Amino acid sequence: MKSNLLRLAVLLTASSLSLSSIAADKVRINGFGNVVVGATSSDDTFLGYDDDPDFSNESLFALQVSSDISEKLSATAQVLGRGSEDYDVDFEWAYLSYKITPSLTLVAGRSRLPLFTYSSSLDVGYTYHWITAPGVVYDVPFNNLDGVKLSKTGYTGGWDYMFDVAFGQFKGTTLGADNVGDNTVLVSAQVSSETLTLRSVFGRTTNTIDLTKSANETAQALGNGFDSLEALGFVDLADSLRIEEDTGEFIGFSLMYDNFDYFIGAEYTEISVDNTFANDDEAYYVTVGARIGKWTPALTYENFESSGDVKYSDSIAAIAASGLPADVAGALTALAIGSQQSQLSEYSVVTASLRYDITAGMAIKADVSRRSDDVDSSLDATLARVAVNFVF
Repeated sequence: MKSNLLRLAVLLTASSLSLSSIAADKVRINGFGNVVVGATSSDDTFLGYDDDPDFSNESLFALQVSSDISEKLSATAQVLGRGSEDYDVDFEWAYLSYKITPSLTLVAGRSRLPLFTYSSSLDVGYTYHWITAPGVVYDVPFNNLDGVKLSKTGYTGGWDYMFDVAFGQFKGTTLGADNVGDNTVLVSAQVSSETLTLRSVFGRTTNTIDLTKSANETAQALGNGFDSLEALGFVDLADSLRIEEDTGEFIGFSLMYDNFDYFIGAEYTEISVDNTFANDDEAYYVTVGARIGKWTPALTYENFESSGDVKYSDSIAAIAASGLPADVAGALTALAIGSQQSQLSEYSVVTASLRYDITAGMAIKADVSRRSDDVDSSLDATLARVAVNFVF
């Protein structure tokens, strides 16, 4: 912990020293933070919480420094420490922006993928009414992109519009293993009036997850099992089950209506990876709320479903007919079928939340969430959280 604070202090000192050689009006330093405490009822576990109050799981602190290099060129860096990672300080963003025209901007480096309505402010809890954005939609392992992004903004016919095209690579973690997306292409479009915002997004990537290197023992055993299938001659089946340079797709739509007195919004996403053991994931949420002075009560319903039939049935049936010992053939068949069925999931979450704006730049929030699992009732859980969100 001390070393992490020291790293942050060094970064702050470096930023401060740089001000002596750069005009102050060209440098902007901003920050934000979330202090969150939560606990579940009984012995439930949900969103990383259990029945012992936890102050670190979703808490974070960040600093963002941006500087104008020239009239058209600027640089931005954001360092962020998460409580769940012992506040280890990492560069969340680090990119250059070049204004080709007043409405056309090219970004190069590490920046946020424009996947969702709240992508650009996902970690900044102060910017929305939830304590954290709905996990069924926003909890994905590929929020940032190392690459380039071209953004076009404008106004026509009473609507503001924004169009983004991004290309590069993302890295994240899935099942305890590195989740790598090469040749990632993402296109998003958003139009908004004074009260209504409509958005759509489509992305495609070449996805690889090497489960044999997973920190999760179960996932590692799964990866080793695929290797065993290949070693015993079932090369095509092993290749079909692995996530290795396979095409992944992301589709999203959202609608938000906000007349400043009350709001209603919904967001829907689909994620699929072709020719693998993984199922197709569908997720959505609907949220409604009102602003009554400094108070914002809201209600949110989330739904997640990972579904799909058992694939590669002909190749799986060939295992039993291969002449292998019955116990070996049975184990391999169970692996091929079980790896797919283990991904089946369907659950919903209902959250009642309340926000109070203490002052400009700071809000306190409280919520209660109830998860209901349609596949495994032992995963049902109730979670209560309180948070303070701030920006400066």
